[in-house]
Amino acid sequence: MALKDQHTQLVKQVSSQNGFDFCGIAKAQPLDEDARRLEKWLTQGMNGSMKYMENHFDLRIDPTKLVPGAKSVITLLKNYYPASTSGSKISKYAYGNDYHDVIKTSLRKMIFELQEKIGQFQGRGFVDSAPVLERTWAQKSGLGWIGKNGNLITKQNGSFFFIATLIVDIELNCDDPFAKDFCGTCKRCIENCPTEAILPDKTINGSKCISYFTIELKDEIIPEEVKGKFQNWMFGCDICQDVCPWNRFSKPHQEQAFEPFPEILNFTSKEWEEISEEAFKKNFKHSPLSRAKYKGIKRNLAFLKS
Repeated sequence: MALKDQHTQLVKQVSSQNGFDFCGIAKAQPLDEDARRLEKWLTQGMNGSMKYMENHFDLRIDPTKLVPGAKSVITLLKNYYPASTSGSKISKYAYGNDYHDVIKTSLRKMIFELQEKIGQFQGRGFVDSAPVLERTWAQKSGLGWIGKNGNLITKQNGSFFFIATLIVDIELNCDDPFAKDFCGTCKRCIENCPTEAILPDKTINGSKCISYFTIELKDEIIPEEVKGKFQNWMFGCDICQDVCPWNRFSKPHQEQAFEPFPEILNFTSKEWEEISEEAFKKNFKHSPLSRAKYKGIKRNLAFLKS
């Protein structure tokens, strides 16, 4: 077996052993088409107050600038679909421990194990918090298509997946890009988005998304024009995924670290309203909810009640 074949087989094997559900590989090259699309999106102000999305533009569109000499982009998917859902409207990705910490640990282990078997190579792992267009890479590596709601959708198990990216300077066999779009004429996500954040051409106006208002927006007051449109979502929003027909194939994850915090599943509206800052910090120290901070959660709850 050729060295490239061996290394490719090893990458897929090690990814599975480290808890990833899917692994795809694409050639590291500049994303010219995405560069034009991203530039237009930013120019139109669809990032709202998320100014960090304007930073490192050149790094976002060229993996060889993130890892000099990069040859392959490995995309990894990890299921987070829960076995049971919360009575409180909280995005399913935030039920358990912060996925950044969980997945970064798996990526570090993966790199270490690969270097033990292959020898030293340059590689960097990313999950959500770095300038990487991970959904594009997932499509290019054959894992699924980008739906009208902007999410990566897999034909086997829907879209409730975290996406991680590993950029390496090893030459690997590439998977065929996912060529088809199985959304067809379905417009459920567009029709069901209460704030009309999903535009017909697969563009998401981030500045109108409920997740943006409840997590990313740091202002003390949520704009009046979206009052009454949140359908009680207090942290994030899953509407566009919940209505997607492909998510009927979602299966509960097997990751212990993503098991829901008891408070997430069991807190009543009254308990959320009465929680002290001290209790919030203690209970949700390792939760994605800490991103909105105590003040943000309280603001969101007050907005829903007003």
